Amino acid sequence: MSRELKVGIIGVNLSGGWAGEAHVPAVRAVDGMQLHALATRDQRTADAAASAFGVAKGYGSGQALIDDPEIDIVTVATRVPDHHALLLAAIAAGKHVYSEWPLGLSAQQARQIADAARVAGVKHAIGLQLRGSRAVQYAQQCLAQGAIGRVLSVRAYSSTAGFGPQVPPLFAYLEDPNNFANLVTIQGAHTLDLVVALGGAPTSLSALTSRQYPHLQLGEPPQPVERRTFDHLLVQGRLACGVPFSVEVAGGRQQGTPFYLDIVGERGTLRLDGGALRGLQAGRVGVLRDGARAPIDEGSLAALSDSAVNVAGLYSALRDDIRTGSSKVLGFDHAVRLTQLIEQVLAKA
Repeated sequence: MSRELKVGIIGVNLSGGWAGEAHVPAVRAVDGMQLHALATRDQRTADAAASAFGVAKGYGSGQALIDDPEIDIVTVATRVPDHHALLLAAIAAGKHVYSEWPLGLSAQQARQIADAARVAGVKHAIGLQLRGSRAVQYAQQCLAQGAIGRVLSVRAYSSTAGFGPQVPPLFAYLEDPNNFANLVTIQGAHTLDLVVALGGAPTSLSALTSRQYPHLQLGEPPQPVERRTFDHLLVQGRLACGVPFSVEVAGGRQQGTPFYLDIVGERGTLRLDGGALRGLQAGRVGVLRDGARAPIDEGSLAALSDSAVNVAGLYSALRDDIRTGSSKVLGFDHAVRLTQLIEQVLAKA
């Protein structure tokens, strides 16, 4: 039996955030993995996080965690501007890596990271966690088997409570376009990647961005500022298979179903729906086939939270790649292509 792979996560802290909510329980749920260490920006908060999560080691910097010789996999779940340096350092140390999306601040940075990982021969996963969803995989199988006949159209609506008129301090950095972490690059990218997963890459597209909430109350106490990023996105075009598609991504929405994606075929329909208030990427999705809810078998991951279940799916695939030498998990080369697509959307808009 293979030994457990030891994982270190950079970016876990007690003030909230995706790493503690999703990555910690996901790693612990995957057979053959052990959560070995956490890292924050200083030793005090690292020790507090390690104690709270029951982890053996806490490091006061990402580099200190990377230098730990016992760690096999380094997860970078920090803010996007920190990804480039941390990932290159982890790859140089010979670690396998899991990076949250976006991979870097630009397609150029993403390509540098992907090239480094390929040269080093390490395994790598990009945090487009809907690719780890059993519901998405079920829909892919239905399409591959021709269950709804020739596909005629793909249409998606993807909303988030974020990027509305009130922005708390924790999310203030999302309002700086230089950080490449906003509605278009995060919510828009996860939504478009799901379209790609089901229908292939676009061959042509047009895009429209808007600021539906141009005046913000930012921080604590709230201060009035003008929004510099976008809080609404429309994309339409044609996929490689010749099928037309349309996507609406909307911020500041807190009512109704957060997400749905309709695929219309000659002999039937598929609808993916669900998600979470913070965005489709943060929750479970389900599938309706010809209007009837399809049973989705999540196996040993079924008891996980909505936030963690799809992340665990990616960790499982990364584990298998490390053990067998395969390359099934979605990696950094795909992240480069998706970053290029997002830059194309912004240019078109």
